[in-house]
Formats: sequence, structure tokens, C-alpha cells
Amino acid sequence: MIDPNVLDQLTKRISDSLPDSVKLLQHDLEKNIKASVQGIFQELNLVSQDEFDLQAAVLARTIEKLKVLEQRLSDLENK
Repeated sequence: MIDPNVLDQLTKRISDSLPDSVKLLQHDLEKNIKASVQGIFQELNLVSQDEFDLQAAVLARTIEKLKVLEQRLSDLENK
């Protein structure tokens, strides 16, 4: 899931860019914008950087193990 701080910052940026006449409704608007942005992020099926890094490390270890197993298989086939 996306970092809540990033979501808060994005929501604040959007609400800060609104005209002054709309800022009277800022609190309600921020809640609605946050909910909308959060819904979009959920639809995009995003993952956090930590989760991505973890999965990248798992994949790297798996690739290394696969290389070792392929070499062992090759050696056994050559015997």
C-alpha cells in the first residue's frame, strides 16, 4: 500500500491549488480528495517501496538458486 504521508502530501497539494472561494470547504474537500486518490491508488494495485525491494531481493536469490540447480543438472546429465 502507498505510504500515508505521500497520500497526505498529495491531498494537501491538490487542495492548496484550489481557488480561495473553494478553500472555505477545504476540510471536507481534503477528505474527499484523499478518499478519491486512495481509491485510484487501490485500483492501480500499487505496492510500497519496501515491499518492492523485498520482492526484488527474493527474486534475485531465486535466480541464483536456479542457476546453481541448472549447473548441477547439467553436470549430472554429462555424467
